[in-house]
Amino acid sequence: MKNFFRFEEYGTNFKRESIAGLTTFLAMAYILFVNPSVLSLGGIEELPEGVTRMDPGAIFTATALAAAIGTLIMGLLAKYPIALAPGMGLNAFFAYTVVLGYGIPWETALAGVLASGLIFVVLTVTGVRERIINAIPNQLKLAVGAGIGLFIAFIGLTNVGIIEADPATYVTLGDLTNGPTLLAVFGVLVTVILLTLGLKGGVFYGMIITAVAGMLVGLIDPPSAMSDVVGPVPSLEPTFGAAITHFGEIFTLQMLVVIMTFLFVDFFDTAGTLVAVATQGGLMKDNKLPRANKALFSDSAATVAGSVLGTSTTTSYIESTTGVSAGGRTGFASVVTAVLFLLALFFSPLLGVVTAEVTAPALIIVGILMAANLRHIEWDQFEIAVPSFLTVLAMPLTYSIATGIAIGFIFYPITMLVKGRGREIHPIMYALFLIFILYFIFLTE
Repeated sequence: MKNFFRFEEYGTNFKRESIAGLTTFLAMAYILFVNPSVLSLGGIEELPEGVTRMDPGAIFTATALAAAIGTLIMGLLAKYPIALAPGMGLNAFFAYTVVLGYGIPWETALAGVLASGLIFVVLTVTGVRERIINAIPNQLKLAVGAGIGLFIAFIGLTNVGIIEADPATYVTLGDLTNGPTLLAVFGVLVTVILLTLGLKGGVFYGMIITAVAGMLVGLIDPPSAMSDVVGPVPSLEPTFGAAITHFGEIFTLQMLVVIMTFLFVDFFDTAGTLVAVATQGGLMKDNKLPRANKALFSDSAATVAGSVLGTSTTTSYIESTTGVSAGGRTGFASVVTAVLFLLALFFSPLLGVVTAEVTAPALIIVGILMAANLRHIEWDQFEIAVPSFLTVLAMPLTYSIATGIAIGFIFYPITMLVKGRGREIHPIMYALFLIFILYFIFLTE
């Protein structure tokens, strides 16, 4: 094992890698409970006619298994200390835009995730992925990431009534004296303090403290027996294989845009995370990432597996940097994280404790972290500022990540051409410009 992961070459050992794997798991364990809440539309009491919920128990199992499979492949194949799990942002797009907004059945949405994963595999194996990534301006990538952050935070704020609808002003501050809302505010405050103090896994610990506080004040029913904490693994039957059986339903213009959104955002997340983790761990060589294709294949394979199991796009997690900061340098850290996700399968009864008030702070804090991309956008260049601003603003205001991307990708060629910077626009961007124009034309019919 030591030779397989080349411990001596990277100056590490079993203990250090094990601690790193545990650290990464604690930093991202919140996804086990947040993902079922998001995908099952847990914060929405009344669903529109025709919209159905996914089974939270099945999502929990799919989330844990997808994370374990993806992280294990990353550890054994690419040998990087990078963990994977269903991505924040893409799960919100899946649930709130595709299923709730477009009215697309979740089974068809899963088929879209499967299609994006298969395309990702092909693009990675053929090497085309790199060209597509390079075709999309870095400024728009940053704007997409920041916009998703605002969108996620907005969902968290509205799910617990911190922000609510208002007939005069569209949105307004909610009733902060309401018990559940006040509990969510407490959760945000606690999580902010933990992260400000630099505590690794602060989001996860914040959820635990919020849940305990909710039990103490009577807002959450505490576990009454050990069976309310540890129990059998929930069945995958409600979601398993739905992506395959409904694959024939993806061949529409609307689903094309959905698949492209899944694909693009996964591209951005994966590329950014791989570079960030590798740079922090000193794993880059000549400004390039060794075994990059294997790392990308791990990500795409995890998405395919996760969609078949019953969850949204699985992607590399930036929380892996916590494990690297704890000394992780090899894929053995990922193996440890994967094993911990498998052990977590037996803690599904805690889903009853992790209510919307407990998960909302995690959504808001993750949104804040993603919005950090705003500082890198070249706001002093108007031709860049316009598409970037519209991308960021449109996502929360239209309640759609896809719409935000579409607006930004339409305005970018226009402002760049008018500015005389047409040569900087890749032909792929013109193709996307036309696709998104058609998307709006047919969407309004």
